[in-house]
Amino acid sequence: MRGIAHVTRIPRPLLGALVGVTALLTAGALATPAGAAPRADGSNGVSSVSTGAQTQARDFWTAERMREAAPLDLVSVNGHHDNVSKPLKGAATTVAPSAPAKALKKAASGIGPMAFPNGGGQWTGGGAVVSTAGRVFFTYQGRTASCSGNAVTSANKSTVITAGHCVKLDGAWHTNWVFVPGYHDGQAPYGRWTASKTLSTPQWTASEDINYDVGAAVVAPLDGKSLTDVVGGQGLAFNTGYNLRMYSFGFPAAAPYDGEKLIYCNGNTNRDFLLSNDHGMNCNMTGGSSGGPWFTQFNESTGTGLLSSVNSFKYNFLPNRMYGPYFGADAQNLYQTAQAS
Repeated sequence: MRGIAHVTRIPRPLLGALVGVTALLTAGALATPAGAAPRADGSNGVSSVSTGAQTQARDFWTAERMREAAPLDLVSVNGHHDNVSKPLKGAATTVAPSAPAKALKKAASGIGPMAFPNGGGQWTGGGAVVSTAGRVFFTYQGRTASCSGNAVTSANKSTVITAGHCVKLDGAWHTNWVFVPGYHDGQAPYGRWTASKTLSTPQWTASEDINYDVGAAVVAPLDGKSLTDVVGGQGLAFNTGYNLRMYSFGFPAAAPYDGEKLIYCNGNTNRDFLLSNDHGMNCNMTGGSSGGPWFTQFNESTGTGLLSSVNSFKYNFLPNRMYGPYFGADAQNLYQTAQAS
């Protein structure tokens, strides 16, 4: 089966050869349910979802379908981009994490500090990230697919941050989009939250520029409650520079992972010296982890941090190194637009 991402660049002349870039998206083979028509591509980077489509998406994603969302083989596609775009910078800004309205019972670590650096092990530390991080499920070109995402502090208490290619790819917005916080082993302990809107940066919307591979979703209330009142929200940080200590989380579904558990990486990051302006971290996560959060100032004892990037892509020749976009002015504008929706 063929993969589903088109995010490569011609390297700078000194590299002298085409270099493949692999996005970390997965998809399965389940058919699209009847009536799930593709939505129109909004030129402003926002795609709205009708109430009927929201109900359909929630009903469609049964435990069986979530478990059976099998990954496609990852591929690379060579493209042309002579001038690497640079994310616009602004003043450093942070948003604090928020607690759920009712305290959740979190699993205690019991094993002391987690390993640092770590290249991709199961997160057993408990804390808020266990409920704020989750799997994202949607339909892409007639196939079911999965990514990762995270609930964040927001004015509407309903904002999820993920990767751009987890809301839109190959010029089309995904359908049947749901966020399942705290997902594990086919279970949705906090419910399946359907998108009322999905959004991406202008650069991703227009040309799927890998430097701006950031997406968001505004999810509808569930049982009369808002998302972060139920699961809490992580903080965010914008324009805070490079060479940072970060933690990455996600639900990789391609081998050797199975998408059923929360996986983490951590380490000291560096700015990509090849084709992007992204952060780079040693990490073995695979397809399905796309859109999972990267945190700075992450506290292992509470499981809270400041979301500063998301899992985005890997180079073919660096299979154990993950890259995530720099959160500059455009990522901040996306967040502001989402939380005001």
